[in-house]
Amino acid sequence: MANILNIQTSISGENSVSNKLSQTVINQLLDRNPNSTVVIRDLALNPIPHMEIHHFSASRIPDEEKNDEQKEASKYSDEALKEIQEADIIVIGVPFYNFTFPSTLKSWIDSIAVAGKTFSYADGTPKGLLQNKKLYLNIAVGGVYENGLIENMEHYLKTLFGFIGIKDVEVFKSQGMMVPQLKDENLLKTVAEIETVLA
Repeated sequence: MANILNIQTSISGENSVSNKLSQTVINQLLDRNPNSTVVIRDLALNPIPHMEIHHFSASRIPDEEKNDEQKEASKYSDEALKEIQEADIIVIGVPFYNFTFPSTLKSWIDSIAVAGKTFSYADGTPKGLLQNKKLYLNIAVGGVYENGLIENMEHYLKTLFGFIGIKDVEVFKSQGMMVPQLKDENLLKTVAEIETVLA
């Protein structure tokens, strides 16, 4: 049994390729462990506000020391932190918008990258505090790029999650999702790859 956190970021709803890839991953995980639970956080429908100074400050105050105003300011971070701390497996759909991932995903990342909660410099060197978790990144790209853009985005996400302790990362990518002659074939290949890796 595992606690699975599914982070959805696509604005395309039922037509989202990144969501379809994530669901394929989750289906395979549930086949392995049918009693697992899945928590869905849809950042397209319910985005976390972009980080502002009062959010930042409040999220770094110990819970027992917060006043009501600070509790309200930190509630988005507190909820997101609770979900990822309780998760054994994180599955994130990552569409490619204007050469990067959605800003809603960045806001979520900012809300969980909290000193003392997901990373620490207590002994003088950075240490990630989210241990023993598996991350699946499911990247869907409308075009086809060979100039390193996708790899740069992937590197950033791996670096960020590694910094907070999540180093076991599996990446599935499907490009050409807006190219009619490529979409179906490439999507089927990625789905087949997921099913093979997670069989």
